[in-house]
Order: sequence, then structure tokens, then C-alpha cells
Amino acid sequence: MAKRRLFMTAMMLTVMLTAWAQSVVSGVVTDRQTGRALGHVSVTAEGGKAHTVTNDDGRFMLKTPKKPQYLQLSHIGYKTRRYQLKEGTRDVRIMMTANVVGLHEVVITRNDPMEIVKAAMQRIEKNYPNQPELVRCFYRETARRGSRFISIAEAVTDMYKSGYDRGPERDAVAILKGRRLMSMKAKDTLGVKIQGGPVLPLMVDVAKNPDYLLKEEEFYKYDFHMEMPALIDDRLQYVVSMEPKGATLYPLMYGKLFIDQETLAFTRAELQLDVRDWRTASDYMLVHKPLGLRFRPKELNMTVVYETDSQGVTRMSYVRNEMRFNCDWKRRLFASPFTTVSEMVVTDRQQQGDEVKRPRGRNSFGIRERFYDKVEYFDDPDFWADYNIIEPTESLEHAIGKLKKKVKNR
Repeated sequence: MAKRRLFMTAMMLTVMLTAWAQSVVSGVVTDRQTGRALGHVSVTAEGGKAHTVTNDDGRFMLKTPKKPQYLQLSHIGYKTRRYQLKEGTRDVRIMMTANVVGLHEVVITRNDPMEIVKAAMQRIEKNYPNQPELVRCFYRETARRGSRFISIAEAVTDMYKSGYDRGPERDAVAILKGRRLMSMKAKDTLGVKIQGGPVLPLMVDVAKNPDYLLKEEEFYKYDFHMEMPALIDDRLQYVVSMEPKGATLYPLMYGKLFIDQETLAFTRAELQLDVRDWRTASDYMLVHKPLGLRFRPKELNMTVVYETDSQGVTRMSYVRNEMRFNCDWKRRLFASPFTTVSEMVVTDRQQQGDEVKRPRGRNSFGIRERFYDKVEYFDDPDFWADYNIIEPTESLEHAIGKLKKKVKNR
């Protein structure tokens, strides 16, 4: 009898552990005053490693091995929110309060904004990890022709980053699981290879790879200005805007850099490509296009977000890249407008230290490879298992359903 009770207890414990391993908390984040949904809010399980961001509809989903007691939410211009999860709660509505910088918080300074950026670059090795790390990420890439989704691709990846005392040459991304859905219409398949893919976070890390976006020896090509300070995670930030002075042989970036006033760590970058010269902008955005296809860039916007842990170490947590361009064959009278959006969120930090191994093999991703060359079509309702994802918007969910039907009916 005792053995039977022991067996039943073991079974109950197994069931309980399985339930905990599949703990899911979802919800929506809104502005307290206006009720407007807040997109791209950072949502972290307090005391754990799980992390995600809200989608454009303000929705999020967080999967954790163990249900957290609190969620921590942060968003630029809002007070950091610590939200307690009640027992049995699965879907929550969380309001965030705008955090206006008061005049008493504004530090009036005559510091040269260019010198502030240079000082931040000099402190990179102190503010960012000094040893290799392996992090789990979720990546999504969508393409629209006009307002219609024509392709959707998603992947769970491992991203290896060496210490910030080294360059990005050894950094790598490996795809663990991936899937894609594509329109079968010939006019939607242009064969254009866009710069980026899952290696985008390696390319645009302004702290780890400044040569890609922020070469110090090219600062003379920009005008730097001090803007009103901002609050991120309840910490005051310098906001430095940058603007190209004139035409160059290759396109430069407009935008804003957010720098922690106390640590001088880069915490956020909001950048836009100068597309006035469409030829040089095309060279920047494209890896390849077929002969006879015309490509006219309209816009490229990039956001890079970092988070600082309790030990004061700052790490990349989210990247979003949006491109708009016209693209069509020369024989046609009108070019079609296209929009591509790619975003990556770090969902979990796996390992750190000199023993961390760099991903290798055919699943590791090269900087000039296209994402679609690496993944196949999948239709598995349990595809993502216990991985965190960026919750799809309602319009994206609808598009996924339509593309699935078309693929099945081929």
C-alpha cells in the first residue's frame, strides 16, 4: 500500500512539474490615460530569464518553466511597471503610466553631443558583457505587397556573441527551428535578396559593431545635436540626434542615440537610412536582385533596444527593421509597393563564459544568406513548443491562415 501511495505521489509530482513547465501568461498592455495599446513593450518574468515584447496590438505571450510572481514591463517614455500575477491568472490587462521628464530632472549641460557619443563608445567594454554568451531568440520576417501579406517566416535561433572587447567577426546565429509561408502568385515572387535576416542583430549592434553604423572616424560627416532627455527604465538618458551633413559615396543614417547619463551605456538607437540617392541606398539594402528588375528604396527604419541587469551589465534585447521600396519588372508600367518587417527578441539567456561554444554546421547562418534558403514549410500546431514568441497581430494571424490554405490547396 505504501509503495502504491509512493507511486501515485510520484505520478502527481510528474503531472505538476509538466504543468509548471508549460506555464503561459498572456495579456495586453495599454496606456493608462488613453487606453491605447502599446507596442514593443519589454515584458520580463521577474527573477527569471524569460523575456518577450508586445506586438503592434499591445498583446504578449510569455512562456516560463515556472509561473512567475511578478512581471516587469518597461517602455520608453513610461514608468517601469512591476505587475503581480494572481493565482490562476492566465490573461491580464496591464496599464502603464506615461513618465514625463520634469524640468527639475533636466540636466542643463554644455557638453558637446559628439563627445558624449565618443565617451559612450570608450566605455563599451565596461558596460557590456566581457565574456562569450549564448542566447535564445525568436525571429519573424514578413513581406507585404501593398497591404497584402505575401510571405511570413519565423525561426527560433541561438545567437552566439563573443565578449564586447572583441569585434563581431566570430559572432554567429544558428537556426533551431524555422518555418515559412509564401504566396504562390508569380508577381509576388521577385527573387530579391534583402540585407539582414536572422543575422541582423549581429549587424546592427551599435555597441558591438560600430563600424556598420557608427564609425568614429566618420563623425565629421554628421551634425550632432542634444535633444530633451528621456526616461528608460526610470533612468535619465541623454538623447543625441545625428544628421548627415551632405552627399557621400554611400548612404548615412539619421536618427537618435539614447545614452544612460550615469553609466554612458547605449540603451537604444532609432535610425533611418538616408535614401535621397536611391542608387547608393539600393546597394546598402540589397544583397541581390535579378537582371531587369527595378528596385527603388523609399524608407528604412531601424530600432535597437538594450536592457541593463541588476549587476549593471547592458545587453541587446530587441531589434526591429522595416523597409519600404517599390519593385517590379521594367516591362510593366507601374512599380508595386513592398514592405518588409523583421524583428528579433531575446527570449532567454542560455549560457555564458569561456566554455560557451560557437554554433557551427549547416544550421549556422551566414551574413549574406537569405532566410528563405534555410527553412522549409511546416504546419505543426505545436511547432513552437515551449519557446517564447512575439505574439502575432490579428492581421498577421489572418494572413497566416490564408497562406496556409493556399499552400495546402496547391
